[in-house]
Amino acid sequence: MPAVPAVPDFLLLLPDALLILCGFLLCRYTALNRPIWEATEKLVYYLLFPVLLFNSIVRTPLQPAETLSLAGAGVAVVLAGVGLAYGLKLWPGVDARAHASGAQVAFRFNSYIALALAERLQGAQGVAWVALLVALCVPICNVAAVYPLARHGGQGLWRELARNPLILSTVAGLIANLMGLKLPEAAALTLNRIGLAALPLGLMAVGAGLRFGALRDAPRLAAALLAIRHAALPLLALGLGHGLALPAGQRVVLLTFAALPTASSAYVLAARMGGHAAFVAGLVTLSTGVGMLSLPFWLSLL
Repeated sequence: MPAVPAVPDFLLLLPDALLILCGFLLCRYTALNRPIWEATEKLVYYLLFPVLLFNSIVRTPLQPAETLSLAGAGVAVVLAGVGLAYGLKLWPGVDARAHASGAQVAFRFNSYIALALAERLQGAQGVAWVALLVALCVPICNVAAVYPLARHGGQGLWRELARNPLILSTVAGLIANLMGLKLPEAAALTLNRIGLAALPLGLMAVGAGLRFGALRDAPRLAAALLAIRHAALPLLALGLGHGLALPAGQRVVLLTFAALPTASSAYVLAARMGGHAAFVAGLVTLSTGVGMLSLPFWLSLL
């Protein structure tokens, strides 16, 4: 089993927390106020994140035949998160709008951090494994995230799914990858540069929309969603890795995948679909902070 360093993982997540803080301070204390960040949210949601997802998937060999057990375990982790998050709606007194907006935090994951961590821990092979998990799980996560928001807002589910840019870009990337599509160098470089802007602007938009008091609207729900994201799913990944006798490197990748902070685009989705965006922004921020501590802990158990 390769050694898994704890400190580098902590340092990898620290810049994301600082970007969220930067967005918060800029929005509150400079002329870059809410109208500017609302436009930024649209740019991230409709262009930057879709390009990032498409580029991450299309550029990496997926090799699904060689990683069937890993792929199944990754999908099982995501589906378990969806089931647990949806089940929280049955709790007495749960705010329907907060749940519809925040449920996605329990099962969505930051794919950019996933790819960066995989490269650091397992090299090019780790990136290929994570790219396969991203390709399989991002559509599931986005469908599961859109469903409660569309239902709560009275919007047509299929219409929302058919025009969701994150779903469309992921499916397009998967198809292009399986077809062996190679983009011209100029086009590939342009898409790469566009995608690189997604993470910093997305995280700063999270910070700009942050309302710390919004977490008081549903504190029990917030605690439960974060417990699923950072405790229940990593525990499940540990069990699956052992039960399926995955190779050592794949166990590291699966556990990292299960313990990631939630996707920063969760806030953007909630804002665009009329959900409780401030509540989700707080959850994303806390998830990033918790992930800085919990990821090294979970990896140390291997």
